[in-house]
Amino acid sequence: MKKTILNDPQLLDTTSEEEVLFTSLRANTWDDFFGQDQVKESLHIAITAAKQRSEPMEHALFYGPPGLGKTTLSHLIAKEMQSNIRVTSGTALSKVGDLAAILTNLEPNDVLFIDEIHRLPKAVEETLYPAMEDFALDIVIGKGPSARTIRLDLPKFTLVGATTRFGLLSGPFRDRFGVVHRLEYYQPEKLVIILTHAAKKLGVRAAKDALLEIARRSRGTPRIALKLLKRVRDYAQVKNGGAVTAQNLEEALHLLQLDRLGLDHSDRRLLQAIIEKYEGGPVGLTTLATSLNEDAGTLEEVIEPYLIQVGFIQRTSQGRVATPHAYAHLGMSPKSGKK
Repeated sequence: MKKTILNDPQLLDTTSEEEVLFTSLRANTWDDFFGQDQVKESLHIAITAAKQRSEPMEHALFYGPPGLGKTTLSHLIAKEMQSNIRVTSGTALSKVGDLAAILTNLEPNDVLFIDEIHRLPKAVEETLYPAMEDFALDIVIGKGPSARTIRLDLPKFTLVGATTRFGLLSGPFRDRFGVVHRLEYYQPEKLVIILTHAAKKLGVRAAKDALLEIARRSRGTPRIALKLLKRVRDYAQVKNGGAVTAQNLEEALHLLQLDRLGLDHSDRRLLQAIIEKYEGGPVGLTTLATSLNEDAGTLEEVIEPYLIQVGFIQRTSQGRVATPHAYAHLGMSPKSGKK
């Protein structure tokens, strides 16, 4: 019987709301997983071929922005292969012993899913090499001249890795994955389909135009779309007896300080700082972080990517620069001499 085993204590530390998001709203079948059509077709071929040969599927690596379905795909692979799935993360496997404990308890055809796999320590990563290629685990016993290595055979399994920082993976590690896919942002039309099915599961009455508006403000990310749907559901429940209409949707999103392009307060605050304090840039990341009292890593990895994607910020060798699109969106005009 297929089961999910959580090995990372951090993954168990979720709120009840997140549990609903990760269970009741997560796609349970391929038919419920919308979007990423090329990835789905490639995985279907790989899974079908592996089942015909009575072998585990090749190791797979998914990369791309968070919230696009990497974890969901790993569960669907395990379900399609009729296998158990063991879930952990790169931060949980801090020692070789942590990895060895998981690998030696795998059963044939199991799926081992490692989230944020780029955060594996180098020693743990290198221990995975023979496990991925030869399904064997090399263990050193003793120290000094008397040390010796023994090799333990492992059952054949499928490693599925997920990362938001593909460039941080070493070349030898990437090459050991037979199936590598980048997950792309979703178009609003695909997000509407996801939201429609989620609304049915949550028992939310929502007009189609309201769901389309949520999709447009979700940054092309299903996770954000589902969270917005739940926030709008709460607002509609309190203010309108539960029905989500265009009017109470607008009121709810205004309360969340989310504008028509999905920019929130932090996004607008960053753009305003570049434009008002530094005349549109260029301004260095450290200077910008100090002026906003924010961590530089938060700006670079959390806030900036979407602003760059929609063309509001440019990264140059001299620093960050606000584009004319950013000025127009905020209803501001470049100062004389600025383009």
